[in-house]
Amino acid sequence: MPLPAKAFQRWLHGIAPQASTADICRISGVKRTTLAQQLVRGKVAETTVVSISRAFNINPVAALAAFETYSELAGSPLPPTAAELVSQIATMDLLGAVIARSARAAERGESVDRPPPAPALGPAPHATSVRNWVDAIDDGELRHRVSAATGIAPQNYSAQLSANRLTPELAIATSRAAGVGLTGGLVATGMITEAEAGWPPGARQEALDGLSDGELTTLAGDRLQALGKTLKRQEQDQQQTKTIWENLG
Repeated sequence: MPLPAKAFQRWLHGIAPQASTADICRISGVKRTTLAQQLVRGKVAETTVVSISRAFNINPVAALAAFETYSELAGSPLPPTAAELVSQIATMDLLGAVIARSARAAERGESVDRPPPAPALGPAPHATSVRNWVDAIDDGELRHRVSAATGIAPQNYSAQLSANRLTPELAIATSRAAGVGLTGGLVATGMITEAEAGWPPGARQEALDGLSDGELTTLAGDRLQALGKTLKRQEQDQQQTKTIWENLG
């Protein structure tokens, strides 16, 4: 939910009382036209607050917590669960870990050159980070609870997940309904970084290392199966589009 312009202006005056709008935009990278339009409409996007807070070395979580809509973000956050951490590891990184473990297993059984270590994990978020995050914290009834709490239609919620996005308000509502830390969804959507959310350095790698070989292989297989379904749908859509154009031509 966009933030009230009056509340935003009070917050902005509090962190940069002497700065002009031009100064704010130049330092933060927010376009002047974008900020002006948001102020005229009376609704300022959360991403604007995040960009400005970073420019003034303020943690975006603390900045958002200054607004009534996101006041729950204040205080000590719950740490992410292991499942949440693993959900923010890209499929290709999971496959890399499977290969690296297989190579190490082969090394123990045969005299071969020492296999290279698994490559460093790519940053969060990734191509399916939002859906993976929701799946990681879903007990089977999560989507229904979010729908009941927020009023969003289940099909609209699913559509956002399929597009790998969630509004900040929905991301926090999902965390609340699942009983996990409120910043996990903001990391999954890319609004804030792992460090800004208070995740310990190396936490994702540690969670990955904590998976057994069977757990890792099963997870990677599930991700590949989901990727295969997505690619197949895309191919079917492309074929249908091609057929339509051929019929029109």
